[in-house]
Amino acid sequence: MTAVASGRDRTGPSIAPWLSVPDGPGAVDYYKAAFGAVECYRLEDDGGRVVVAQLAIGDADFWLGEDRDLGPQPAAGPIRMILTVGDPDAVFRQALEAGGTEVSPIDEAHGWRIGRFADPFGHHWEVGKRIPDRQP
Repeated sequence: MTAVASGRDRTGPSIAPWLSVPDGPGAVDYYKAAFGAVECYRLEDDGGRVVVAQLAIGDADFWLGEDRDLGPQPAAGPIRMILTVGDPDAVFRQALEAGGTEVSPIDEAHGWRIGRFADPFGHHWEVGKRIPDRQP
């Protein structure tokens, strides 16, 4: 087994999702292209299978692990992630260009500018930002 780490250890409590994917290297490449994610940690088996990888989008960490028994849709249904960013339109467009599929276009509703897409592994992502209160 081979492990690579970038030293992004945290000392306080945090919660980070773990995504099961059928193609670990492909998933790492997609999230880098879609979000500019940075690979913080990666553990591969002797065959190059990604046992686990930690990625970060800004200060938001998430993990993924390869599960070759998965089809295009996660076994328990799609996982839904919410990614809050400064420019949701640009990030949404970039994620689609990298291979995501639009579920709901970017729109404004309920105090958010937000859109939803499915990544190539069946996980759903809502990319958006809160709209500042426009009342005087």
